[in-house]
Amino acid sequence: MAKISVKDTELTIVTINDADYICITDLARYKNPEHSDDVVKN
Repeated sequence: MAKISVKDTELTIVTINDADYICITDLARYKNPEHSDDVVKN
């Protein structure tokens, strides 16, 4: 796993079979730190 920093937020990147995936939970925490699950559900 690698991490990158975007707008002072660390995002996890995972590579599987030469494809890169960004953790949407990390993105949701940026959008709404207290209720990131609501962001992912929507």
